Amino acid sequence: MRCPFCGSMEGKVIDSRATEEGNSIRRRRECQDCNRRFTTYEVVEEVPLLVVKKDGRRVLFDRNKLLQGVAKSCEKRPIAIAEIEALVGRVEREISYSMVREVASEKIGEMVMLQLKDLDQVAYVRFASVYRQFADIQNFMQELEILMRGKTNQEAAR
Repeated sequence: MRCPFCGSMEGKVIDSRATEEGNSIRRRRECQDCNRRFTTYEVVEEVPLLVVKKDGRRVLFDRNKLLQGVAKSCEKRPIAIAEIEALVGRVEREISYSMVREVASEKIGEMVMLQLKDLDQVAYVRFASVYRQFADIQNFMQELEILMRGKTNQEAAR
């Protein structure tokens, strides 16, 4: 950290503490050359995550919108809101850990469907029907067959 008084790069941190808001760290520093003290603030740089829609538009990632979509598919199912929030949290973490700045909406939908398949198959089919925009009953039946084959393979493995 460059000293604001003499421009030296030689300094040490005397004291560090979180600000009252908790979103930054306040550091008291002392220049090793001129011995003057100064305060710096360290904040996490939040890079906005953009979702690339099917039509090419880019919109800010909205956790609440994702949560509402998953909750809608889980309506009238024995799934606690905590489980839905945890699912959305896992998807959100996976996206943020990937360190990408843009993610395709299709990728998010696939991540949610993978999570829902293990949580509740009815919620999975509901989400898939909206996400995949089934054109007719044939598309819907194909998705059910894939789900049933997966379940049969799991039972055979036991």
